[in-house]
Amino acid sequence: MNLIREHWTKADISEFKKYLLKFSKGKEKSEWEQRIVNTKLSCIAVPANVVKNIIKQIAKGNFREFLQLNIPQNFTEKTINGNLICLIKDFDEMKVYLDNYLSTVDNWASVDTLKFKVNSHNAENYLSLAREYVKSPLTFVRRCGLIILFKLVSNDEYIDDIFSIMNSLNSEIEYYVNMANAWLFAECFAKQREATLKFLKTHNMNDFSINMGIQKCRDSFRISSEDKKMLLQFKRKTNGKKYTKSNSTN
Repeated sequence: MNLIREHWTKADISEFKKYLLKFSKGKEKSEWEQRIVNTKLSCIAVPANVVKNIIKQIAKGNFREFLQLNIPQNFTEKTINGNLICLIKDFDEMKVYLDNYLSTVDNWASVDTLKFKVNSHNAENYLSLAREYVKSPLTFVRRCGLIILFKLVSNDEYIDDIFSIMNSLNSEIEYYVNMANAWLFAECFAKQREATLKFLKTHNMNDFSINMGIQKCRDSFRISSEDKKMLLQFKRKTNGKKYTKSNSTN
């Protein structure tokens, strides 16, 4: 199928869906994918390298028309759409598409596979977007807000803003948001060690997030053995509180 097109029409939807199915790894792999992703979307288990190539090919043509088809989505189709949205250079236009995309996301992978193009010209916009998203009532929109911040960690100008956002989720009960916060802490420690040590002494993260964040640091090859031992003193005793593993868009 030719994926580099100047025009996409609704007549192309059926052909595209059949084309994707040619790469499916079958029912068993599809069921496995659905369990791992924890999604209500149907899954067809198309290999990641194939999906990546399909995205590249569509992006060479008029990919906005592809997005406008609003193809009834399985997990693979949603992944393709999400990554094409991230290629839109105009931030305001990209946000319109992204808001719509995230409103129906029900799993962590449809967020974590997004490849945001953050640079010196749009970093402030993305920081504002992260602040907006972490206040959303939708679990995976909040997770997306944290995932965006990974792109800003290396910038000294934004590290205190990142810490403030991490602290703001002290009362978070959703597992997938707390885990993203934990990963973000580990990323901060790896790239902004001194600032993160200072934050660690006064932070307001919930017990689960900080404990998991410290564990992620201890599992990381980027953290020295000495720091891995030192971080243990900051782990908290927990009361065994349970967190919700949502796959709902509500």
